[in-house]
Amino acid sequence: MKLSLIVPMYNEAAIIEATAKTYTDYLAASFEDWELIFVDDGSADDCAAKVEALALPNTRVLRYTPNQGKGNAVKTGMLAASGDLRMFLDADVAYGTEVIGRAAELFEANPDKALVIGSRPLHPEGYAGYTALRKLASRTYIKVLNVVGGFRLSDSQCGCKAYRGEAAEAIFSRTQTKGFAFDFETILWAQKLRYGILEMPVKIINHRESKVSVLRDTFRMLKELRQIRRRVMKE
Repeated sequence: MKLSLIVPMYNEAAIIEATAKTYTDYLAASFEDWELIFVDDGSADDCAAKVEALALPNTRVLRYTPNQGKGNAVKTGMLAASGDLRMFLDADVAYGTEVIGRAAELFEANPDKALVIGSRPLHPEGYAGYTALRKLASRTYIKVLNVVGGFRLSDSQCGCKAYRGEAAEAIFSRTQTKGFAFDFETILWAQKLRYGILEMPVKIINHRESKVSVLRDTFRMLKELRQIRRRVMKE
């Protein structure tokens, strides 16, 4: 069984070499058949060139310009991948590497499930290292968006999600959302296509400043979510 790991990146030159080595070391030690795909979302720095210069095994970089958003980067990687299992993780290795093996094990143990979604609330240390304010903001942010979206998942916005290959093809070939709200669209399509979903407890291991502004992005995503729901329901 082949595993594809997709890593969207935007102006990550400061960390991307260490990230590439961390992921390739883990994948090479844990899987016989694998690939690592970095998707450069129109970066203004040389993060793509830095990954290419490493000449790491089974690793490639996809590029496009201009910057379009994380959703577009993940979609590009998912549709370019060839794995039986396809997972995306962020460039900061926020959830570590062992989540990759755990997701693969969950798929093996649950052949009726097509998606594995990381969840911080389900892990006893899922918010370890968060300030009290950031923890409250994150949970409130997720709760508001889930209520409006009508979801029952505990952490729809976690940057740790995996798909069986056929589900990735079916879902991402339909998505249109290019920004952070793409997670909601993929979940809506998964539900509409009747794919089974599992939640996997995860915790943040590597902390850095979030690129999401809770106040600004919540209102923007609420508007996008309504548009996404209407579009998906019409299909």
